[in-house]
Amino acid sequence: MAQSTNPFVRQAKGIFVLVVAALAGGISGVMFAYSRDLPEVSTLDDYAPSTITRVYAAGGEEIGQFATQQRVIIGYDDIPEVLRQAIISSEDASFFSHFGLNLRRLAITIAQNILRQRRRGASTLTQQLARQVSLDGAAPLGTEKLWTRKINEAIIALQIEKRYTKSEIFTLYCNQMYLGSGAYGVEAASRLYFGKPALELELEEAALIAGIFQNPGRQSPLLNPDLARSRRAYVLGEMADNGYITRAEADEATASEIVLAERTPQRRSLAPYFVEEVRQHLEVTYGANSLYEDGLAVHTTLDARLQAAAEAAVETQLRVLDKRHGYRPPTQNVVADGETLENYAHRRWHFGFAVGDVVPAVVTGTDDGAIQARIGRYTTTLTRDAFAWTRRRSGTELVTPGDLIDVRILAVDEEAGVLGTELEQEPEVEAALIALDNRTGRILSMVGGYSFDRSKFNRATQARRQLGSLFKGIVYTAAIDRGYTPAHIIMDEPVSFDPGPDQDPYEPANYKNEYLGPVTLRYALEKSINVPAVVLMHEMGPEAVVAYAPRFGFSSEIPPFLSVALGSAETTLEEITSAYAVFPNRGIRMTPYRVTKIVDRDGKVLEENRPEAHDAIRADTAYVMLNILRGVVERGTGQSARSLGWPIAGKTGTVDDFTDGWFVGFDPDITVGVWVGFDQKRSLGNSQDGATVALPIWRAFMQAYIEDRPAPEGFVPPNNIVFVDVDATTGTLTEPWAANAIREAFVAGTQPGSLFEP
Repeated sequence: MAQSTNPFVRQAKGIFVLVVAALAGGISGVMFAYSRDLPEVSTLDDYAPSTITRVYAAGGEEIGQFATQQRVIIGYDDIPEVLRQAIISSEDASFFSHFGLNLRRLAITIAQNILRQRRRGASTLTQQLARQVSLDGAAPLGTEKLWTRKINEAIIALQIEKRYTKSEIFTLYCNQMYLGSGAYGVEAASRLYFGKPALELELEEAALIAGIFQNPGRQSPLLNPDLARSRRAYVLGEMADNGYITRAEADEATASEIVLAERTPQRRSLAPYFVEEVRQHLEVTYGANSLYEDGLAVHTTLDARLQAAAEAAVETQLRVLDKRHGYRPPTQNVVADGETLENYAHRRWHFGFAVGDVVPAVVTGTDDGAIQARIGRYTTTLTRDAFAWTRRRSGTELVTPGDLIDVRILAVDEEAGVLGTELEQEPEVEAALIALDNRTGRILSMVGGYSFDRSKFNRATQARRQLGSLFKGIVYTAAIDRGYTPAHIIMDEPVSFDPGPDQDPYEPANYKNEYLGPVTLRYALEKSINVPAVVLMHEMGPEAVVAYAPRFGFSSEIPPFLSVALGSAETTLEEITSAYAVFPNRGIRMTPYRVTKIVDRDGKVLEENRPEAHDAIRADTAYVMLNILRGVVERGTGQSARSLGWPIAGKTGTVDDFTDGWFVGFDPDITVGVWVGFDQKRSLGNSQDGATVALPIWRAFMQAYIEDRPAPEGFVPPNNIVFVDVDATTGTLTEPWAANAIREAFVAGTQPGSLFEP
């Protein structure tokens, strides 16, 4: 055969021979020179790439994730054969036969780069892995200078090949590599792009993922579908060339459409305030690196169903309350911002709609007194009934074209592209809710505000607010514990107390300055009358009363002032809810807790929490107080909760000028606290007390709580509790059939007519 006289062919052959000779002659010297400075590859034995820390509710539902890299670690057997073939074909066809370096491919690539003055890589799959991982705490090789990096990369690749099997190397590679759009590793990529585990991938799906390895920043199908399709076709062609599939199979898969997992509507994540509390605990206890990189499994106390009910109750009732303050004009007009009515697109519109959703709409007109608006491809018309709460007669009094408004979806007509809606507005007022398991202290649900996106401040655990009438529960507990009974008579009349030299007299007053004269202790608490609470505190001594606060779990020191009886002291919703849980739990206070167990990626238990009990008050005192608080619901300020038809008790709380509204109530199993107010103290409005603003949220939550739940046995009294029929007004013994008779609970020996009656 005649030799080629083409000078370019001779030049290429010469360069190829020189390159091979250089590689063969220099590789041992280079390895000797560089290998001493490289870390031991054995550190890969314990290599643990960053994985997702997941937070789970009590029922196993995932409620939160923390990660710097979205990665799910899988084993070799969880990588389907079709995906292995696709990756090998596109990235390193000789992977199973080379020793870490492909000298022939490297020589050809270097020669071509010299001849064509380009820079193209020839790294094997093992070299790519060596480039990506960080050994013994060193920075990834990709951060070093080009030639030094390439030499080190080759040496580490050889060491990896010597120490690990091909399947182990391939598994590390598949778990480590970035695959676009925030996904690290093939499992995360499969779930992101196709909504299923890698083991279920079809041929065309596996080829698409394999195609991303080359340039994940550009070839994600979410960012560049055309480039992803082109790269997929290349991978399929290589698979056919390597004999993994037939050419017909490659052509069929190449012609198929790219079908990605449906992008679900962006809805608020469940329990964001609760999850943030967990995150803070993890970061303080284990550090940021462990939190975001170690793939912890965090099991919590949260009840996902109750949490959803809590969030719905808070949002719905806050919208009702906010409307009492009147309509507020829109704050944004898209036309004024330079947009057009036809082209404006809100990011929320990219996702689906469902009945009950509150979504933004852009006003397009106000014809015939109605409001016309657009929501993505849908149109809607808000008639006068849809904005009746504003007390405006025409839409022209409310909005102008281009205004961005909130509407609630009432009906969806997909075919006509029309939505039935009503006008909404985002509430300014805030609220918080927390539910505790009485017997364990587990936090079952937590809402820290109207919107976590609007404010990360957790009003259930961080806000210290004046308690108002809620503190009367502590005052009356001290009284019962010191021998008073529910039938004890207290004078409700104007009083004046001397606080000391050079100070004005303290003269507490009742709401509307109305006084009833002699009332029973029960009646005074049921109706939350101010003066009897102050009189009781004065009789017992303020120091004796505030001494009960730490026993109920109050963390801040409460001053021994008579005004504390009316709620001038401050605490958090979590603390006061935990305090009231003492009554149904027979005088035992349980420390609230969120996390039950934390497990690392290897299954090692890092933390495990159990109920922590504290003796607060006697069981008989707790039951007598519980029985009085049942009267608050039956006849007092909490009567609207009676409609639930459930064994419940509780107490309202209202602060001066109606700045804060509270309700804390319980059944035999859970205690639920609700607070409503503005972050910057201001009135909620005239007569907007705890029963009006907080109790509706509590009642809505409890309605969801008792749904499909069998009625509990009820509140079981201790053995030393006796029941006597007394007159509700005078507290004296009466016949059970008397018109004003109630069945009252007493600690044995303190009932009317007994030898030891106080």
